[in-house]
Amino acid sequence: MQAHPARDIDGVHTTMTPSVPFHPLPTPARAGKRWAGPVLGAATVGTALMAGLFFAFDVAVMPGLGRGDDRTFVTAMQNINVAIENPVFFLAFFGALVLSGIAAFQQRRLGRRAVFGWVLGAVALYAVALLVTMGTNIPLNNELAKAGDPGRVRDLAAVRDKFEGTWVALNMVRTAACVLAVGCLSRALFLHGRGEAGAAGR
Repeated sequence: MQAHPARDIDGVHTTMTPSVPFHPLPTPARAGKRWAGPVLGAATVGTALMAGLFFAFDVAVMPGLGRGDDRTFVTAMQNINVAIENPVFFLAFFGALVLSGIAAFQQRRLGRRAVFGWVLGAVALYAVALLVTMGTNIPLNNELAKAGDPGRVRDLAAVRDKFEGTWVALNMVRTAACVLAVGCLSRALFLHGRGEAGAAGR
């Protein structure tokens, strides 16, 4: 804080008040800019978790179950489909889409067209995985559950054949969509970070 000396103006003795540095209050735009990076990072992590989950089914879970007999396969998949319906899974599954949507909105509002384009691409790709899940994988899971206790099913081979091939193929589609979405978000995160570094250097 800097004080100014007294002055005489038209014979009147005045004392200048000390100058106080001006610090502007945070605005919604500044707050949005501050949170843009963390939200984009969280969206990337959430989408990567889902890509990893689907990939694990592609390379380990389904090939492993595929080596078992019909009863083992049906029993295991029924149990997995029940166990996976938990808060942690739903948080990642829907959170990835919500966070990516928020990140796209933030980047558009900040006027970062390149970053926005990559995030929007990720949203579209993840939406494909979501639609495949809702439109096909979940109905297949429900049909498998309706088959009932594997110990009482007469033709387990038919139940398995109706489920396995289609479910595995569509899971690969989900994996590919999520992996590409992670790539888009990673590129967006890189561009966002480079923009922040450039702004800080000016």
